[in-house]
Amino acid sequence: MATDFQRRVWEALRLIPEGRVTSYGEIAKYLGTKAVRAVGTAVGKNPYAPQVPCHRVVRTDGRIGRYSGEGGVARKIALLKKEGVYVRKGRIESFDSLLYRFEDQQVTRSEGS
Repeated sequence: MATDFQRRVWEALRLIPEGRVTSYGEIAKYLGTKAVRAVGTAVGKNPYAPQVPCHRVVRTDGRIGRYSGEGGVARKIALLKKEGVYVRKGRIESFDSLLYRFEDQQVTRSEGS
């Protein structure tokens, strides 16, 4: 059974646009927590992949990270490539320009709270 925290992480994953990536740290910031590792654990337990796009989450430095979905990291890279995100030597190409930050979502979220 999923925890409330896991469900919140999975909902955050739905906000990441196709063709963009985000980091575990950005998700933690959006959720208002410093528990980056817990975010990583929740992302890894996402039972709805790839429809809930955990493949769009990478490390803060742009490295590809892991993928617990079927096919492992090779599948993650293939899914990203299909969306126009390319990996070279284990890192996202043009990482800084493709990094999705949740700032706009955060404003909306806090206004509704």
